[in-house]
Amino acid sequence: MPKTKSKSKESDDPELIREWPLPVVATLGSGVRLKGILQEIRSRPPSTIRKSLEMQPGGLILVMPETSKTAFRATASAVSSALDGIANLPIIPREIEDILTITASERKRWLADGRLPSAGTRTVRLQGRARKITFHIFDPRVVEDLLDRGAVDEWREEDIAAKAENRRRAAYQAKLTRSLKKKEKVKPSERADEAATGLSGWDEFGSDGLLR
Repeated sequence: MPKTKSKSKESDDPELIREWPLPVVATLGSGVRLKGILQEIRSRPPSTIRKSLEMQPGGLILVMPETSKTAFRATASAVSSALDGIANLPIIPREIEDILTITASERKRWLADGRLPSAGTRTVRLQGRARKITFHIFDPRVVEDLLDRGAVDEWREEDIAAKAENRRRAAYQAKLTRSLKKKEKVKPSERADEAATGLSGWDEFGSDGLLR
């Protein structure tokens, strides 16, 4: 009979635990922003212990074996230092889309027309690839203000009004173009009538009512 692999059991060994609750001013109520903060903090300690730091509702948690007291203290200290001023960590595109509940196309459009102010750009190398990408970052306090005053709703209403105005202008331009084309078709027949009568401007003379 083939051997069956036994299921690995969770360790019951004592653990060292440290938690850091994150205020709303840091996460802006976004799970994507919370994950971004975790990734930022994870980049500080050595790679061998990065996975000991995890995300939990409302904050971060560090869990390490009790036998790793020295490493635990050093990591906890590094995390605490990294979290100092974390509320000012620039917001990246996927985070602002989640915070403001907007689409990528809306972000790009409002960024291009200046309604969504950029705090600069950042260039990073994609993991496992040689190619680099550059993207805009955003000031957390500016984003917080946009969120508080409901700017997104105003911008969407402005876009709807602008789209309606563009449609109206396009319809008027199309009507004007058709009218000009119609006049161009009439002119040759008018010239033919003038040639037949031998009188230039006969139609205009008649339209003035001088023959009535």
